[in-house]
Amino acid sequence: MSIQKTRARPTKIKAPHGASVMHIDWSDGHKGVYPHAILRGYCPCAECQGHSGTIKFKSGGSLELVDVATVGNYAISLAWGDGHNTGIYNFDYLRMLCRCPQCSPEGDSDDSMPDLPGV
Repeated sequence: MSIQKTRARPTKIKAPHGASVMHIDWSDGHKGVYPHAILRGYCPCAECQGHSGTIKFKSGGSLELVDVATVGNYAISLAWGDGHNTGIYNFDYLRMLCRCPQCSPEGDSDDSMPDLPGV
Protein backbone atom coordinates (compact mmCIF):
# COMPACT_ATOMS: atom_id res chain seq x y z
CA MET A 1 0.00 0.00 0.00
CA SER A 2 1.46 3.38 -0.91
CA ILE A 3 0.41 6.94 -0.30
CA GLN A 4 -1.37 8.28 -3.37
CA LYS A 5 -1.07 12.01 -3.94
CA THR A 6 -4.50 13.61 -4.08
CA ARG A 7 -5.69 17.14 -4.59
CA ALA A 8 -8.89 16.30 -2.74
CA ARG A 9 -9.56 18.12 0.51
CA PRO A 10 -12.07 17.41 3.26
CA THR A 11 -15.25 19.40 2.85
CA LYS A 12 -16.98 18.02 5.96
CA ILE A 13 -15.66 16.09 8.95
CA LYS A 14 -18.15 14.30 11.20
CA ALA A 15 -16.76 13.04 14.50
CA PRO A 16 -19.64 12.96 17.00
CA HIS A 17 -18.77 12.59 20.68
CA GLY A 18 -19.25 8.99 21.79
CA ALA A 19 -18.91 7.58 18.27
CA SER A 20 -16.24 5.06 17.28
CA VAL A 21 -15.99 6.15 13.64
CA MET A 22 -15.16 9.48 11.99
CA HIS A 23 -16.61 10.30 8.54
CA ILE A 24 -15.02 12.67 6.04
CA ASP A 25 -16.65 14.01 2.88
CA TRP A 26 -13.97 14.86 0.30
CA SER A 27 -13.97 17.49 -2.45
CA ASP A 28 -13.78 14.75 -5.12
CA GLY A 29 -17.02 13.17 -3.84
CA HIS A 30 -15.42 10.37 -1.83
CA LYS A 31 -17.14 9.49 1.47
CA GLY A 32 -14.39 8.36 3.84
CA VAL A 33 -14.92 6.08 6.85
CA TYR A 34 -12.30 6.14 9.62
CA PRO A 35 -12.67 3.84 12.64
CA HIS A 36 -11.01 5.39 15.68
CA ALA A 37 -9.00 2.18 16.20
CA ILE A 38 -7.39 2.65 12.76
CA LEU A 39 -6.70 6.35 13.29
CA ARG A 40 -5.16 5.77 16.72
CA GLY A 41 -3.31 2.61 15.74
CA TYR A 42 -1.70 4.30 12.76
CA CYS A 43 -0.99 7.60 14.54
CA PRO A 44 1.94 9.05 12.59
CA CYS A 45 3.57 10.95 15.46
CA ALA A 46 7.16 10.26 16.55
CA GLU A 47 6.00 9.14 20.00
CA CYS A 48 3.95 6.33 18.45
CA GLN A 49 6.14 5.51 15.46
CA GLY A 50 9.68 6.61 16.25
CA HIS A 51 11.70 7.89 13.33
CA SER A 52 12.04 4.74 11.18
CA GLY A 53 9.94 5.92 8.24
CA THR A 54 7.66 2.87 8.32
CA ILE A 55 4.31 3.27 10.07
CA LYS A 56 3.41 0.25 12.18
CA PHE A 57 0.00 -0.41 13.71
CA LYS A 58 0.23 0.13 17.46
CA SER A 59 -2.75 -0.93 19.53
CA GLY A 60 -3.58 0.70 22.83
CA GLY A 61 -4.45 4.15 24.06
CA SER A 62 -7.80 5.84 24.32
CA LEU A 63 -10.13 5.53 21.33
CA GLU A 64 -12.27 8.43 22.53
CA LEU A 65 -11.75 11.22 19.99
CA VAL A 66 -12.19 14.53 21.82
CA ASP A 67 -11.06 17.08 19.22
CA VAL A 68 -10.29 17.45 15.53
CA ALA A 69 -8.37 20.51 14.32
CA THR A 70 -7.13 21.61 10.92
CA VAL A 71 -3.39 22.04 10.37
CA GLY A 72 -2.84 24.60 7.64
CA ASN A 73 -4.31 23.53 4.30
CA TYR A 74 -2.83 20.06 4.31
CA ALA A 75 -3.73 18.05 7.42
CA ILE A 76 -5.77 17.52 10.58
CA SER A 77 -4.66 16.78 14.11
CA LEU A 78 -6.58 14.53 16.47
CA ALA A 79 -6.80 14.73 20.26
CA TRP A 80 -7.66 11.57 22.19
CA GLY A 81 -9.28 11.05 25.58
CA ASP A 82 -5.96 10.16 27.24
CA GLY A 83 -4.41 13.49 26.22
CA HIS A 84 -2.47 12.19 23.22
CA ASN A 85 -2.62 14.88 20.51
CA THR A 86 0.67 14.97 18.58
CA GLY A 87 -0.32 13.08 15.41
CA ILE A 88 -0.67 15.17 12.25
CA TYR A 89 -2.58 13.30 9.55
CA ASN A 90 -1.95 14.86 6.15
CA PHE A 91 -4.77 14.50 3.64
CA ASP A 92 -2.97 11.92 1.47
CA TYR A 93 -2.28 9.78 4.54
CA LEU A 94 -5.91 10.07 5.65
CA ARG A 95 -7.11 8.82 2.28
CA MET A 96 -4.85 5.80 2.65
CA LEU A 97 -6.40 5.02 6.06
CA CYS A 98 -9.97 5.08 4.70
CA ARG A 99 -11.99 1.96 5.52
CA CYS A 100 -15.05 2.57 3.33
CA PRO A 101 -16.17 -0.46 1.27
CA GLN A 102 -14.25 0.83 -1.79
CA CYS A 103 -10.96 1.39 0.04
CA SER A 104 -10.85 -1.13 2.87
CA PRO A 105 -8.20 -3.83 2.59
CA GLU A 106 -9.62 -7.31 2.96
CA GLY A 107 -9.22 -9.01 6.30
CA ASP A 108 -8.50 -5.97 8.45
CA SER A 109 -7.96 -6.94 12.06
CA ASP A 110 -5.86 -5.47 14.83
CA ASP A 111 -3.78 -8.68 14.86
CA SER A 112 -2.69 -8.46 11.25
CA MET A 113 -2.49 -4.78 10.36
CA PRO A 114 0.02 -4.11 7.58
CA ASP A 115 2.97 -1.75 7.95
CA LEU A 116 2.54 1.45 5.95
CA PRO A 117 5.05 3.73 4.24
CA GLY A 118 6.14 6.77 6.23
CA VAL A 119 4.34 10.08 5.80
